[in-house]
Order: sequence, then structure tokens, then C-alpha cells
Amino acid sequence: MNTVTTYLHQFAFNVYPYICLSVFFMGSLARFDRDQYTWKSDSSQLLRAGQLRWGSNLFHGGILFLFFGHLFGQLTPHWLYEPFISAANKQFVAIVAGGVAGALCFIGLSMLLHRRIFDPRIRLTSHRTDLAILIILWTQLVLGLVTLPYSWGHREEATTMLVLANYLQGIATLRPDAALLTGISWPYLVHMLLGMTIFLLFPFSRLVHVWSGFASVAYLFRPYQLVRARRLNLPAGHNTPPLRN
Repeated sequence: MNTVTTYLHQFAFNVYPYICLSVFFMGSLARFDRDQYTWKSDSSQLLRAGQLRWGSNLFHGGILFLFFGHLFGQLTPHWLYEPFISAANKQFVAIVAGGVAGALCFIGLSMLLHRRIFDPRIRLTSHRTDLAILIILWTQLVLGLVTLPYSWGHREEATTMLVLANYLQGIATLRPDAALLTGISWPYLVHMLLGMTIFLLFPFSRLVHVWSGFASVAYLFRPYQLVRARRLNLPAGHNTPPLRN
């Protein structure tokens, strides 16, 4: 790499991730504090409800699987799962499971995008950011599917998977090393950069409602609400009339 390319590479993979994460957390907090009425996903379920139902279910099911698959698959240290599954087998599982989830998510997101673009009533009631974030997510999903043939080609060695995992674990532990990504195929690099950009745009889009979905899990662990009858201080000899239905 020449000097300019090296500088851009270092900035993109050593500095840019922390810019995106900072905006992601601080921007989400600021929006919740200042603009709570915009903390929602605008509904258009009265229009093309069938297409919305199928598209939304496929998209959300697929994207949640992919998100947690990336989260635990990439951030789990190799030494932790090595006694149970080899890196090659882990990559094979990731390719198959990720491919199925990615295909379902692609179908669902394509249905949602088609609905937003080609239904005039929905398009008129949609914000430009709604359409933009769907296009960005669709592009990111396509890039992820493009990486599958590359991953399949070196599934026996799993070297690329281990390199990417080491890099992302370095980001999580504040020890970024962009040099690890030297020689990695372009679909992986573009996929990571666009993924970081989605975190950057997250607080300024309808994606913030994802926080509410994760926060709702807390309801499963909240204590029961205790309701006690209030005792009335009535004079002696006073008879309380029976309650009527």
C-alpha cells in the first residue's frame, strides 16, 4: 500500500469504528432524551397488510438471527469454542445457517422495499429516511450474501473467519489492528464498512425502535405488582352497603 491508501485503511478500520459506536450510543441516548415522540417505527399496516405481514416476519426473523449470529460468532474467542467444534466446522455451520437466514431476510426485505417504492400511497406517507435505510440494509444484506462463496472457497482452513474474528475482538477490547485485514477480499471489507455506517446512521432513523424491542425483555424479569385493598376508617356501627355489579 502507498502512504495515502495506508492512511485511509488505518482510519477506516482503526478510527471509524469508534466514531460510529460513539454516535450510536450517544445519539440514541440524546434522541430518547429530546425526541421521545419520534422514538417509534411508523406503521403502515392498513396498506397492503398481507405483503407487510410476510415481509416483516421474514425480515425480522432473519435479521435477528444474523445479528446474534454475527455478535456471538465473531466475538466469541477461538479458545472458548475450540474444545467443542473446530474452526472449519464452525465456519461451515455459519455458512449454511447464515445463508438460510440471509435468504429469508433478503426475501422479506425485498418485499418491504418493493412495498415502499411501488405503492404510491405508502411512498407518499414514507419519510425519505425510511426508504434510504431500507436501501442501505438491502445493500448490506446483498454484500453479506456475496461473501458466502468466498467463505465456502476457504471453508477447510477458516483463516479468513479467524482473522475477521480477531480484528472485531480487538475493536471490542480497544485494541484495533487494521493490519490484520491486509489481503482480505473486498466484499468482507465493504460489508464491514457499511455495517459500521449503519451504526452511525442508527440514531437518526427509525431503527431506534430496536432499543425498545430489546428493552421489552426486561418485562419478563420484573417483579409482580402488589395491589392491596385500602382500609376505610368508618365510624363504629356503620354498615358498609354491598357493592353492586
